[in-house]
Amino acid sequence: MSRKISSARETVQAHWLAPTLLAGLTYATVGVVFGFLAGATASHAMNLFWRWGAWAVSGAVYAAHVGYERFGLRTSTGSMAFHVAVAVGLGGFGLAVAAGVHALFMPSRNMNLRLYALALVAWPVITAVPAYVVTLVLGAVLARLPRRA
Repeated sequence: MSRKISSARETVQAHWLAPTLLAGLTYATVGVVFGFLAGATASHAMNLFWRWGAWAVSGAVYAAHVGYERFGLRTSTGSMAFHVAVAVGLGGFGLAVAAGVHALFMPSRNMNLRLYALALVAWPVITAVPAYVVTLVLGAVLARLPRRA
C-alpha cells in the first residue's frame, strides 16, 4: 500500500533521498573502478589519465546533483548543500569500505585494521565537509542569478 504525500515540503523530502543515494553510490563506484584501472596500468601517464578521469566523472556527478537540487527540486541553498554533502560523504564511506576490504585480501604483514576503521569515519567527514562548504558558496552564487520563467 502506497502512502499519500500530503504536502509540498513532504514531496521535496521524498524526492531528494534517491538521487543523493545514487550520487553517493556513483562516487564510490567511480573511485573503485578508476582506481583499479589506474593501478593496472604500466605507465605513469596512463595512471594519471585514469586518476584525472575519476575527477572529471565525479565533477560531472557533482554538477548534475547540484543542478537537479537547484533547478529540478528548487531546494534552498542550505538543503542543497546538505544533500550534496551527504552524497559525497556516502561516496567517501564507500571508498573506505572498499579500501578495508581490499586490505583484508592483500598479503601484508603490516596491516593495522584500526586505521581502516578510522577511515570509515574520517573519509566521509574529510570529503563531506568541503563539499558542503563549496556547495553552500555555489548555491549562494546561483541564488543571485536571475531565474528564467
